[in-house]
Amino acid sequence: MAPSTIRSAALANFADVARQVGLDPFALVRRVGIDARALTDGDLRVSAARVAELLECAASDANCPTFGLRMAESRKTSDFGAVSLVISHQATLRDVLETMVRYRNLLNSTLALHVEMVGDIFDVKEELVVDFDGPKTQSYELAVGILSRLFRSILGDRWRPVAAHFTHARPADTGIHRRLFGERVEFDADFNGLSGLASDLDRANVAADPALARYAHQFVETLNDARQSSMEHETRKAVYLLLPLGGASIERVARSLGVHERTLQRRLAEEGVEFSDLVNGVRRELVERYLANPAYSLTRIAEMLGYGQLSSFTRWFAAQFGAAPSAWRKARAIRAP
Repeated sequence: MAPSTIRSAALANFADVARQVGLDPFALVRRVGIDARALTDGDLRVSAARVAELLECAASDANCPTFGLRMAESRKTSDFGAVSLVISHQATLRDVLETMVRYRNLLNSTLALHVEMVGDIFDVKEELVVDFDGPKTQSYELAVGILSRLFRSILGDRWRPVAAHFTHARPADTGIHRRLFGERVEFDADFNGLSGLASDLDRANVAADPALARYAHQFVETLNDARQSSMEHETRKAVYLLLPLGGASIERVARSLGVHERTLQRRLAEEGVEFSDLVNGVRRELVERYLANPAYSLTRIAEMLGYGQLSSFTRWFAAQFGAAPSAWRKARAIRAP
């Protein structure tokens, strides 16, 4: 599969934040192989993996583990480009979420979104499907931070989520986290994203202009048709999200993509891809991420990969990696600096 690219608008305020923490933004982008014009032209296509690497390098070089959150804190809705008009003029937050799912490829082709209701709470789960082997802490914090900023632009500056969730470990200083999200920020969580009150979903957006939303929708539809990603990529994103939610059967994935199971099978076959191979590939990528986090027990990891029994997970892992998961985790921990 070709490497994923995203609009350079993802780096909209990277230069400002880099300078604030004492870095040269142009030297950084050149170091990771990104065209320096990406810092001034938001419509360039850049490698998603190199953007993820860039954010981690910036955080490391500046000894600033909240670099991604600092970017999110000053991000504007208009940085989404043309689709920002459609989003900002939706009547309710529910409509905003539906619009984001519809135009996810225009927002960020590597971003997968899933909305789930749990009683009187809604969860918005985000997954970044990026071919980058290193940590993506900064990318996830940027993505969740932007989501929170967007919700506040619709619901008012006083709005805070019920909780913010991150799969990575708690940092030493969570001051910026609390400033952006409120007091309840969960780390070592099962997903990256936000939780909010279900009643907020249907609160009116007082700034909405239905006529402008319709006009923007007509324009953005032409862009969306021209930028549809492959079925392989869309399926991979859906599997990333659905595995930790209890499994990613082909029926469930097809339903999440709004297509019939046979249609999904046919389109994947046209691209020379087997659904089972995609699921296995995602499992391999996720299991390495999960095992690297000592807060996750093997039983929890098995469940997050869609296995009902730890023994089934252990057999699959041994077949894939040639060792039991406990032994593999121990060996990696010993090699880690």
